[in-house]
Amino acid sequence: MTVRNILRMGDARLLRRAEEVTSFDSAELRDLLNDMRDTMRALDGVGLAAPQIGINRRIVIFGVESNPRYPEAEAVPATVLINPVITPLSDATEEGWEGCLSVPGMRGLVPRFTHLRYRGRDEFGALIGRTVSGFHARVVQHECDHLDGILYPMRIADMRNFGFSSELFPDADVRDE
Repeated sequence: MTVRNILRMGDARLLRRAEEVTSFDSAELRDLLNDMRDTMRALDGVGLAAPQIGINRRIVIFGVESNPRYPEAEAVPATVLINPVITPLSDATEEGWEGCLSVPGMRGLVPRFTHLRYRGRDEFGALIGRTVSGFHARVVQHECDHLDGILYPMRIADMRNFGFSSELFPDADVRDE
């Protein structure tokens, strides 16, 4: 098991646009994905983008059955998504609380599209396409933002809705993420 270090907000590498992946089903890609899975699991994440561990490639992974950081969230299937494209299916948005492994200990109220289609490739290069809504749509948008150098605080409409988890939710059992 290899758990990689997570880059934190302020590291300039998180602000770059990640590069397309052109080679699939390779030992290098398999090793990277295994490290990403190990890292995400070890930190109780629901998603992870390659740039968060210093790899400037358009790769995200996500998935959750249950997670203490998001106890109310519905299940999201474990997914490898490479070179993703997101298409909102309506203009409808909804604000929801988000955290990030690259912004530890903090939460913010972030507007996201409620219904979208995403497509891309899996680790073998096969096409993936899904139409999703709710928490699944939020997770995909959050992770894919990392590929364009966007961290969730950049999307917060009202900075009064951004702060340390322990201050925003004093009665909740929150951990520094």
